[in-house]
Amino acid sequence: MAQIHCYVPDAVAEVFRQRAAQAHLSVSKYLARLVKREVQNEWPEGYFENFGTWEGEQLHRPDQGRFEDREPLD
Repeated sequence: MAQIHCYVPDAVAEVFRQRAAQAHLSVSKYLARLVKREVQNEWPEGYFENFGTWEGEQLHRPDQGRFEDREPLD
């Protein structure tokens, strides 16, 4: 397996470490996933289920339910 080295600003690296930890992955595995997704144009699992489906000219979304009634802002 190939190794890739890169440099990023410290602030970016810190946020990256935090996101890897939130995903319960090592920094290396988290980076490998991001690179693979970018290179292979993969969408995250369940991505389109969250936003509906695309059919032709119009976006079809699942029923959004009823909006709650709120008092007007003055």
